[in-house]
Amino acid sequence: MLVKMFKTTVQRVSTSALKISQNCKSENFHSVLIMIPHGRCCLSTSSCLYGKILPRKKPRVIHEIAGLEPITYADRMHFVPGLAKPKFPPWERGWKEPNHYESPKVEDMPLYKDKPCYIFNQRTNVLEGVRQALWLSKSVLIKGLPDQILTLAEYPANQIENQDERVQNAIKSSRLWDTTEHRPPRERFCPSLLNGLLHLCGGLQVTHPELAKRILAEKYSLAATWRRGEDVFQVRGQNGWLLNSMTPLPMLAGQEQIQSTADQALETFYPIAPTIDLQNTHVYQEKHDTGFREDYPYPHAHTLFLMEMGNAPKLLPEQLRAKMVMFTFGNALARAQALYGKEPSVLEKPIVVQSVATNGRLFQFVVFQLNTTDLQSDSGVKNLAWVDEDQPLYEFAKVKPLIKKKVVQVPAGLSGYQPETFKKFLALYLHGAV
Repeated sequence: MLVKMFKTTVQRVSTSALKISQNCKSENFHSVLIMIPHGRCCLSTSSCLYGKILPRKKPRVIHEIAGLEPITYADRMHFVPGLAKPKFPPWERGWKEPNHYESPKVEDMPLYKDKPCYIFNQRTNVLEGVRQALWLSKSVLIKGLPDQILTLAEYPANQIENQDERVQNAIKSSRLWDTTEHRPPRERFCPSLLNGLLHLCGGLQVTHPELAKRILAEKYSLAATWRRGEDVFQVRGQNGWLLNSMTPLPMLAGQEQIQSTADQALETFYPIAPTIDLQNTHVYQEKHDTGFREDYPYPHAHTLFLMEMGNAPKLLPEQLRAKMVMFTFGNALARAQALYGKEPSVLEKPIVVQSVATNGRLFQFVVFQLNTTDLQSDSGVKNLAWVDEDQPLYEFAKVKPLIKKKVVQVPAGLSGYQPETFKKFLALYLHGAV
């Protein structure tokens, strides 16, 4: 009985509110109580039944008059109308309380410096791509990989038994056999594919014992600082998997080619500043760290592996190649500063670092040779960067066939396998051990 009476009352109030809202067209209507469908009451005053929330009142501005001290209610220990609100000094606890920590001003921090530092990290998306990375690292671009590296994978003694078949099985294992989904995410199959390829290359330790003098490191942190012109730059942060070796990679360019880079001019992109899209901070430390201890038995960086995962990648291929150039340069610079000191000079023994990046299908290859740490001016000897871009390992890997208009466009399984791409991957892996 009570439920029926309540429902009847709600219907009558809703009907009355609807009629009132139709008849009310002026702002002079006040104090109308209506029922909102969400079950709460709304008292509309000057908004005529629309439930409009009144804006907050602006805080009262207290003007301070020089020479006059306001009279507060601090002595009475309670609020008194007409007296000013007291201002107390901040309370010092005497210990560090993480829930109530107040950061000091930037200017008061111990590491604050007047000259800003421009930082390149793993998610930096530079506008000009490789051109900007070449200017920052004072490098000259050479398209394609060096011949000394490409010829390594051509010898039958350096190839894997049933190479193409085993590589295709590694691709199928990561794309088709390791999931029940229609399209597995890149976060799953990209690391699986890279691990499979590295496992195949590691099987050559039987015939190449030097491959056993390497180790793969993950989540290492790099820091390298240099000056370019009047600005300070840093490469910093975690950046992928690093294959370290007991012995350094041999130099690729001879002394004649190195000296000839002094006559080559660096490409500029005026009016765009070279510091665009780099993180700018005044609080920094000029740190030089390879990410490993001094007594680490594998001190030399061999190959850096990067993965751009996700169906919507954060870095385009051009920006990904710029990241490869910058982090290979950072690893080489940090090693050079550990060996030869922080004084800028032309290196007697150039340092070579390689890099491989993939999104699970396309591969990017970079080989960087650090010839000099004198990076402040544009003149003199320059570094060298070999870049081989957009090399597909395969075209399609489908769990189900792609059918359009009753015609099979792409069959199920793996199609479009490119053996030349894996040969380049294998050649970079064997470099320094053959």
